[in-house]
Amino acid sequence: MSSREQLEQYTGEVEAVIERYLPRKAGYQRTVLEAMNYSMKAGGKRLRPLFMREVYRLFAGGPEGGGEAAVEPFMAAIEMIHTFSLVHDDLPCMDNDTLRRGMDTTWVKYGYDMAVLAGDALAIYAFETAAKAFSVSDRPDLVGQCMGLLAEKSGISGMIGGQTADVELTGKEVSPEKLDFIYRLKTGALLEVSMMIGAILGGADREQVKAVEKMASCVGTAFQIQDDILDVVGDARVIGKPVLSDEKNEKTTYVTLYGMEAARKAVMELSKEAEEILESLPGDHEFLSCLIDILITRVK
Repeated sequence: MSSREQLEQYTGEVEAVIERYLPRKAGYQRTVLEAMNYSMKAGGKRLRPLFMREVYRLFAGGPEGGGEAAVEPFMAAIEMIHTFSLVHDDLPCMDNDTLRRGMDTTWVKYGYDMAVLAGDALAIYAFETAAKAFSVSDRPDLVGQCMGLLAEKSGISGMIGGQTADVELTGKEVSPEKLDFIYRLKTGALLEVSMMIGAILGGADREQVKAVEKMASCVGTAFQIQDDILDVVGDARVIGKPVLSDEKNEKTTYVTLYGMEAARKAVMELSKEAEEILESLPGDHEFLSCLIDILITRVK
């Protein structure tokens, strides 16, 4: 089986896990539940839960290592948090986007008010979902540690902190230090916590978890820079969202700050650093290495 065939198979497996944790559409709050599920089912690469599971397998001894039941609630939870951030990013008060993955954005489909509520609900439901790991794990201390990390990396010290700086600096001059801060928190934080949770639940020690965090940080920054590149040279029909949206929203990106050639070089250097860290970790690295490469060199 080729790496891309394996990726397709594994993505399907991750989709099935997420599907099991989606809320049932019933009751007087049915509309917000429909909006939540619409947002969650809008497609996507499911990279964060996939990275979480594969890093878990790296330390737990592969698919045969057992214990994945405790990882699965976190796999669904991280995708809920990621999706909530996209729902809010697309709002008229933020990026004002009408297309996401080739579909109407949530606010276009359900209205501004319901999109706000759907994003809020996904953020909270993510922790309700993650808490289900307590009932299937024999290490509640590790589950608690992972829930704390999930809150930290998605909140004011992570993704939302990065989004705050991004919003406040729109249309203003942005220094390299501030741009790095935004990329590390807004994009990198969720990839970091995805891989860290996988490592912790898989039995990694403190130093290994730190190495995984650094690897994920490299991948996250490279991913965002590649996103900047695609916003300039990508095809909206391929990437599933409008191009030149950063220019429209007057946002400084790695491309506008350093130029296209430097951006492409940075992606390759960060990719190499991530690969070197991966090679220092135990277990079978082959699929994770291919996944990092596919992620960073993607065209959509």
